[in-house]
Amino acid sequence: MTALISVIMPCYNAEQYLHTGIASVFGQTYPNLELIVVNDGSTDNSLAILQALNDPRLQIINQTNQGVCGARNQGLQAANGDFIAFLDADDTWHPDCLSKLYQALQDQPTAVLAYCGWQNIGLPGGQGQPYIPQDLESGNKRLDLFTNCCWPIHACLSQKQAIFAAQRFDPRLVTSEDYLLWLKIGARHHIARVPEVLAFYHFHDGHQATQNKAKTALNHWLAQQLFIDENIDLAKTIGLTTCKQIMRKELLHRGLECYWKRDLQAARIIFRKALWERYAPCKYWPYMLPAMLPYSWHQRLLSLRD
Repeated sequence: MTALISVIMPCYNAEQYLHTGIASVFGQTYPNLELIVVNDGSTDNSLAILQALNDPRLQIINQTNQGVCGARNQGLQAANGDFIAFLDADDTWHPDCLSKLYQALQDQPTAVLAYCGWQNIGLPGGQGQPYIPQDLESGNKRLDLFTNCCWPIHACLSQKQAIFAAQRFDPRLVTSEDYLLWLKIGARHHIARVPEVLAFYHFHDGHQATQNKAKTALNHWLAQQLFIDENIDLAKTIGLTTCKQIMRKELLHRGLECYWKRDLQAARIIFRKALWERYAPCKYWPYMLPAMLPYSWHQRLLSLRD
């Protein structure tokens, strides 16, 4: 008999997407699963929609708003399965997603996590090509994992015990909470790749955590710093100097990206953080240093430059 997979779905004001997200879970070809939906203080009709569903595989947890980390951690506490998958209410899977991820773990018994390719849906201008991440086990895995998140939260399946050993999701993070978790797991354990696109991230007009570029950049930096602070043995295998260089360069890259897109508010926040971290290559001073000026002065300089 196949092992039980617990799918955890946080839900906050997701009435527009719930039916599609839940259908994607119950439409899986994997035969033995449960779905735990954590209604995280929704003020729309999400709870009523959930309560109207009649499926013995569905477990509903209703709580006051605690944020995505609190919702997922509550779902983990209630999970009965030995394997865990996460799916946000507004995202979807290929019908064979869980079957193929589970099979990868069966084929590689030393692996505690399997990850796959994904695709972003709904981006303008022809963006969102299917993407299959590299086989991390064949390269410098710890360095690659530390540099950036190599898969989104819904593109993997993990053993529950590995998630609990990594202390679940860190509530100090508003975004990049999954990145830190996968980094801690992947840096210590064997992981398996499924080179197929099986997960889909849907962009829409509603609030999405990745829309705040400054918050995303600073949380990514914080996740890396927390990993160093709490996993110093693993960080030393990468090299502490290397880790700091990666962190600073990523801050600058994200700040410049916001700057050229004229998201000046976000760029200023990120540049100030990079300067605080004492990372300001001379050639970037014209972009970075004005971030220390009052916003109106910075706007004026930018308009003169344009």
